[in-house]
Amino acid sequence: MSEAPDPEVVDLATKIFDLARQGDAAALAAYVDAGVPANLTNDSGDSLVMLAAYHGQAEAVVALVERGADTNRANDRGQTPLAGAVFKGEDAVIRALLDGGADPAAGTPSAVDTARMFGKAELLQLFGAA
Repeated sequence: MSEAPDPEVVDLATKIFDLARQGDAAALAAYVDAGVPANLTNDSGDSLVMLAAYHGQAEAVVALVERGADTNRANDRGQTPLAGAVFKGEDAVIRALLDGGADPAAGTPSAVDTARMFGKAELLQLFGAA
């Protein structure tokens, strides 16, 4: 029998996920520096980097990557932060993820597949898949 999660822990995690969505890079950095895992995921497998990337928060992505966040960590549906950034058209986030070691071929669909799907030739060239 598993224990119910501590409501205070759930509240804190919810706050941190919201910081990623909102792009509060300084607060995220402070929490990770204080011991919150850089690869913390929600109940859908979305990491802090995934949430920041999907919401166009390049500074937050950089802060998390600098603290060891995995740019290739896929969520429960196999999606990566880079593919999400391509889908959303977030160029600054795409650059930040690539600078942080994101693999354009990772995930399902991959960032390459997503760029092809939306006819983004400039991204295919950037990914070396033109």
